Order: sequence, then C-alpha cells, then structure tokens
Amino acid sequence: MRLSRLFGRTQREVPADTDTISHQLMLRAGLIQQLAAGVYSLLPLALQVEQKIGQIIREEMNAAGGQELLMPVVQPIELWRESGRDTVMGDVLFRLRDRRERLLCLGPTHEEVITDLVRRTVRSYRDLPLRLYQIQTKFRDEPRSRAGLIRGREFSMKDLYSFDTDEAAMDRSYRAMYRAYQRIFARCGLSTIPVEADSGAIGGKESVEFIMLADSGEDQIVRCAGCDYAANLERAEFFREVDDEPPEPLEEVETPGVKTIEDLATFLDVPQSRTLKAVFYSCTRAREDGTGVTEPELVFVAIRGDIPVNEIKLINALKCVDLWLATDEEVQQAGLVAGSASPVGLDGVRVVVDRSVPEAGNLVAGANRPDMHLRNVYYGRDYTADMVVDIGSARPGDRCVHCDGTLTLARGIEVGHVFKLGLVYSERMGARYLGTDGVEQPMYMGCYGIGHTRMIASAIEQSHDDEGIVWPAPIAPYDVHLVGLNLNRKPVAAAAEQLYADLQAAGLSVLFDDRAESPGVKFNDADLLGMPLRLTVSPRNLKQQAVEFKRRAEDETWLVPLDETPAAARAELRAQCDAALAAAAAAGPPLSD
Repeated sequence: MRLSRLFGRTQREVPADTDTISHQLMLRAGLIQQLAAGVYSLLPLALQVEQKIGQIIREEMNAAGGQELLMPVVQPIELWRESGRDTVMGDVLFRLRDRRERLLCLGPTHEEVITDLVRRTVRSYRDLPLRLYQIQTKFRDEPRSRAGLIRGREFSMKDLYSFDTDEAAMDRSYRAMYRAYQRIFARCGLSTIPVEADSGAIGGKESVEFIMLADSGEDQIVRCAGCDYAANLERAEFFREVDDEPPEPLEEVETPGVKTIEDLATFLDVPQSRTLKAVFYSCTRAREDGTGVTEPELVFVAIRGDIPVNEIKLINALKCVDLWLATDEEVQQAGLVAGSASPVGLDGVRVVVDRSVPEAGNLVAGANRPDMHLRNVYYGRDYTADMVVDIGSARPGDRCVHCDGTLTLARGIEVGHVFKLGLVYSERMGARYLGTDGVEQPMYMGCYGIGHTRMIASAIEQSHDDEGIVWPAPIAPYDVHLVGLNLNRKPVAAAAEQLYADLQAAGLSVLFDDRAESPGVKFNDADLLGMPLRLTVSPRNLKQQAVEFKRRAEDETWLVPLDETPAAARAELRAQCDAALAAAAAAGPPLSD
C-alpha cells in the first residue's frame, strides 16, 4: 500500500477528550474515527490488525475443536425473558420494536440464541460435545463508553459456547479453551495474566479473566507477592486479622458531633478495625414471576470500619438487579440515624454483615441515637443478621488467604473471559439430550469470550513509546514500513519502487511512504504508525548500494546490501514472529475433543 493512497490521516496534536494512550494514538495514527459516543469506524490500518487477530483466533478455535457459525444480531426479547436476563441486563440492552410491534433487542451476547439453536438440533449424547463459536458485532448501551475501543457501545467479539454431557466433560472443554486463550494472546504478542473473576450477568459459578496490565485499565487486579494467586478486585479474597479477646459488657458512650468512622476512631482512641461501620443501600431484584423488578428495598450493611464495601460482592449476595447508596430520605423513612446507626436493636430492615464482623469482638458501633455509640458490641450476643457473607474489598498490604503473602493492586484491561456456566441456561431454556439410558438430561455449558476489537487498543496500551505505536509483529497492519527519501531523484525513486515490488514478491506486506514530504515528517509518521521494521532508501545509502534497517522497538540502525534486503527483511520478521510462537508453544499444544 502506498501511503499517498492510504485512507486516513495522521495528526500531530493530541485529540481533545481522550483519556487513554491507545485512544490518542489510534486517532493520531488515523486508525479509527468516531461516529457517535462509543461507536467507531475502523479505518484500513485498524481493520488490517483486526483481521490478523481474527485469523489467529480462528486457527486456535478450530484447533481446539471449535466450529464457526454466525448468529443474528437482532434477537427476540422472548428468549431473554426465558432465561430471565431481560431484567438482569437492564438498560444495557438495546431494545427496539418491528413494524408489528414485536419487541426485539440487539445482541450484547449470544447465550440465549446459541442455547435455542442447540436445543432445536441436539437429540442425544451422540451429538455431543459441541464447541460452537462466532466473531460477531455486539451492542451494549454502556452508561459510560470511554477510551475509544476499550469500552464501546458497538464492538466485535469472539464468543464460543461449549455443550457437554456432564460436568467432567464441561471441564475438558473449559481446559481446552483456557489453553487456546493462552495461545491466542501469546501469538498476538500480548502479555496477559489469568485472574479469578466475577461472572456478572453471564452467570455460572466459576470464571477466569485474562487481564492485560495497563494503568488505563478499568479493572483492578489483586495479586499475591508470595504465590500465583490473582483475582479481580470484584472477587478477591483476603485474610482478615482478628483480635481474639473475651467479650466485655455493652457500654454506652456519648460521641457529640461524631459522624464518620475516622472521627469515631480518633475520638475514642481506637483503631478503625475495632469499629463497626454502617452503610445504607437500596436495591431491586428480579421478580420470580419474570414480570420485572421488585420495589426498592433498604439494606443495612455492617462491616468492620477499616474494610471498604465491595459493591459487586454485595450485588451478588443479594441477587440485585440494581444497587445504589440510599438517599437521605430513604434512610430517614426507615428510622435510621446516619452517623450513629448499628444493627443492635434494629427491626424491619434487612441486615447484611461482612464475615469479618462475627469473629471480631468488642467493637464500637452506633447506638441508633444521635451523638451516642456503644462499646463492646458482639455479634450473636447483641444482634444477628439476615446474611453473613464476604462483602469486603481487598486493599494493598492485606494478607493472602492461600500463602500469607502480601497482596498488591494493579490496573488492567480485560481482553478475554472464560466461564463454566453449568446448567444455568440449559435448565431454564430446556436444552436437553437423551443419555445412554434413554433419559433426558440437561446439557452442561461453557462460555468463552474475547474482546476482538478491544485487543487492538489493548495491544497499543501495552506496546507504545513517546513517538507512537509499537505493533507486535504478528498483528501489525504491515510487516514493513518502506521510506523513500528524495524521491524526486530518479535513481532513488527507481530503487525504492523496485524494492517495494521485491518485498511484496518475497511475501511481505509493505506500507510504502511515497509522499513528497521531508525526512522528518516521514520518520515521525513511521514511528507513529508503528510497523515492526522500517527500511529507508536514500541517496546516501544508495551510494553504498544498501538499505537502512531499523526495528521499531529499538534505536539502532544497520545497513543491508540492496540485493539482500528482501531475504534479510523476511528473516527479521520471522524472528520477531517466532518469539510469539515460542510463547504460545510454552502454553502447550491445542486441546481438542
């Protein structure tokens, strides 16, 4: 491709309203253009990357026993009501009506559609296992689309669904996909960390995210310095220190003007870990008859004063559709005293207690009267709860539950997610098969997604410098960026044109900068666009019958004889791609049926 003909334009200035490196560089390099909030066109360079990623994904999915199909974007809402997720997805679901007033939605994911497809087709155990996948456009009406392709409202995703006869077979499919994901990311030149994750609206009881570390990431990752434990903050476990001491008598104490845990700890000269924090939430849940959501219900959350509430854990514990901090009006209507509330003597309000609380004795808690608190509050003696569950959020310095090591926090981008769905959808939607004994049984399912277009942005977040993008060789838009300097000189133009043809004949994809621009502009654009290898043809180099080579990731340049350039460029690109293949091989061979 001649750069003079390439659709898209580079920019020198950082575009306004961009908060991530990848978003800035993709706009500056002319890879994407925004049409609406969270909706982008992929221009030719970005599409080249997307197609290379897609090819790697297809190869690994096929090697792991996958069969590619393509399911509709437009889905009848009845399928979502059947699974119960029309309510769970809420406003994220794009809804529309056809001319006959039938309610439809644009697919944010395809669990319902694939389950319906398989239940219409599979008859017996002989039809299983199945591993079916697609690369399809998804639509999610995100409340906060941001960061370009990292969180959009329209995006491309690879989703594979496995159907098996029993739990052991489901585990085999899960292991095959886990291995395939390791190989995909390695082959794409991306470094990822598998972490335990919350299953969210997809469902199931076990899932793992593949996270690419990046300061711009929305996900917070908890990792242990002493072992290989890693989890999304939404799911992470941590060890809670417990002071083992005998209970003391309950005692009232005046606390004038004290409203916060920080002020309470200072006023009574106790550590925050010896206080009981009250947090008020309102929540709605899906009605059991599938007719929508319940009326808002106030929930009293009690947790040790030094531990933050993890709202995702709380949502999962309560099985909420929506959760929000209660308003002052909601708190007052319930008769609660903000700043001096506790579950002691409380009636008529659902109480949820973090599991740090029952093991902690002699806590300071509110007395449910203004400017009054209680010393030596004990769970079980002074109050109980409707639910005791882990709703705490890990912090840096907490101890690991597996090895007693120290936990650290980092930020990252989720690029893949694998789920063991089990029987969640097959039982709700009647996806059954005849077993060897002739008895109908539900299929065991798994779900496996990769953020296909998100990987483009993630690669840039992971691999860039002050000058621009540094593409991993396996997914770069072009293998070689050929720069011709002083092309107004006929010998230079002839040599550059011949080399352009020879490189392509050698099987390399080439972006040829044939523009009448200065060397500075051309080199700056080459750095911005980020191809793995830059070759420069100039009057000075031609005096030596040589071409200047430069790897994008390094400052060093070297000369290669002109007639040896195509073979040398192929060898260089092969070496860069071989490193990614070696990383994939280290994960192990593909696992098929």
